[in-house]
Amino acid sequence: MEHHYDTVANAINTLKGQGFTVDFNLEGNYLVCPGSKLALQDFNIVEVYRYEGNTDPSDEAAVYAIESNNGMKGVLVTAYGPSADSLSEAMLEKLRIR
Repeated sequence: MEHHYDTVANAINTLKGQGFTVDFNLEGNYLVCPGSKLALQDFNIVEVYRYEGNTDPSDEAAVYAIESNNGMKGVLVTAYGPSADSLSEAMLEKLRIR
């Protein structure tokens, strides 16, 4: 079943309730969180939710539900469009919204 949440906050809160409790950040070709650093091959994207600002392109964001190969589950929030972080080609491909 496909879901759509009206805000980034609602998506994050619902995913956390489903066990995606780790807050991931991007660092080069890695996802990082306290105590862990996951390479591209060490995680999978389970769900993606994309949000576009009504009037401000800098409000564009994507929320990723991530699961690592060792069972760690968490959320990554990234900007996209004009305000997107500069990412490597490999990370861009991994995070590409399909």
